[in-house]
Amino acid sequence: MITIRRAAERGHTHIDWLDSWHTFSFGEYYDPKHVDFRALRVINEDRVAPGGGFGTHAHRDMEIVTYVLDGALEHKDSLGNGSVIRPGEIQRMSAGTGIRHSEFNGSRDGAVHFLQIWILPERTGIPPGYEQRSLPDGVRRGFVRIASPDGRDGAVTLHQDAAIHAAQLMRGTSAEHALADGRHAWLQVARGAVTANGQALRAGDGAAFSGERAVQVHADEDAEVLLFDLA
Repeated sequence: MITIRRAAERGHTHIDWLDSWHTFSFGEYYDPKHVDFRALRVINEDRVAPGGGFGTHAHRDMEIVTYVLDGALEHKDSLGNGSVIRPGEIQRMSAGTGIRHSEFNGSRDGAVHFLQIWILPERTGIPPGYEQRSLPDGVRRGFVRIASPDGRDGAVTLHQDAAIHAAQLMRGTSAEHALADGRHAWLQVARGAVTANGQALRAGDGAAFSGERAVQVHADEDAEVLLFDLA
């Protein structure tokens, strides 16, 4: 079964420095039909204006993944980490027993465009943690695992039975991800347009896959997609 979540149907928050689209219920946006999918709790597509950002705020008991599409996002947290996340990188922050952090666009002339992803952890009370890595080169040839429970092959570590795979596909190329029995998938189109298992999807669209043997993605134009393999 495939269930499509169209970009225009998402929740929307717009203030002077932030334009944010919410695939799942978030903040003041609540839709009982779209609260989560398996352990995947949040996919926010954010655009932060130059000089704007999220002031220091707290999280706990959540795996928070940041995937930058354009621009540069400055990060600081209560563990002492200070970094800049750019396209071609992935950041994972385990909020665990509690962490405080801020995110800021230090550019004077360009917005930062990124996906902020929350995944429920396998248990509460995990010690807070932080990782940031470059995406493997293979992401331009097909699906590559960029986050997983074991963190091997250059992936960041998730404290959940879940994995994130990324693909940056040129028009006319394809990628496939096999699903083990009982597994589910969520595909999020970050840019471009694809056909996934016969369904046409464009930037901002998402699709849930249950009872499928594989997710087959063909790039109808240059595209970038994230695939979540979930228990």
